[in-house]
Amino acid sequence: MSDPIVGLERRASIAVLTLASPPVNALSTALIAALHKALDAIEGDKGISVVHIRSTGKVFCAGADLAEMRANLADPNSVDTQIDFVRDLQKVLARIEALPMTTVVELGGAAMGGGLELALACDFRVAANEAKLALPEVNLGLIPGAGGTQRLTALCGQAIAKRLILGAEILDGGTAAALGVVHWSVPRAELPGFADALTVRLGKLPRGAVAVAKACITAEADPNRDGYEEELTGTRDLLLHEPETRARVEAFLAGQR
Repeated sequence: MSDPIVGLERRASIAVLTLASPPVNALSTALIAALHKALDAIEGDKGISVVHIRSTGKVFCAGADLAEMRANLADPNSVDTQIDFVRDLQKVLARIEALPMTTVVELGGAAMGGGLELALACDFRVAANEAKLALPEVNLGLIPGAGGTQRLTALCGQAIAKRLILGAEILDGGTAAALGVVHWSVPRAELPGFADALTVRLGKLPRGAVAVAKACITAEADPNRDGYEEELTGTRDLLLHEPETRARVEAFLAGQR
């Protein structure tokens, strides 16, 4: 599947999803619909173990489409159209977060507002040193409404979330890595190679084990779930129902004799 503004390419077990909506990959209704369509294809392909999200151009994603936002807010007494837009953005980011495979986002340029919120929905973030990352919505008297307040706080704690959100601070890639907002920061020229090597390495790991591990990690933050019990249940299911798990464990044990 390929869309004019969202490309989807399969490379072995890696799905490369590319934002291609110049000039700044703004999050428009059309782009969100294209993301949903790409996720439909990804979710239906059991051979995919890693999703690599990247962009064309110098900007990863500058946030919401300003023309659409202007139209949605033309009547100051009617904001429901804009709220519906943000709700759909929340939905597509939740789908990315819930994918039963590893997700890696490559941030070569600016990731502002909804662009950073998209990145926060991924498992791994790698940024160029020169990239600019921010949740600057309070400058407009708004908040990061597509999950930014929740995911950044869960990731980095309230202190860092307050620094970025309440202070509308713009970070470069190196500072973002130091604060834990991204996992790695490298020179822009090295970023594509670094991200490709990372996805290839992750693509060699068993999808079944990754899916169970992601579910157990998510359970830690849910007081209604028993993560310890889910670890036991997940381990049992992997040993009973995942041929690759059995093969890898047996090969490992045979090598220890």
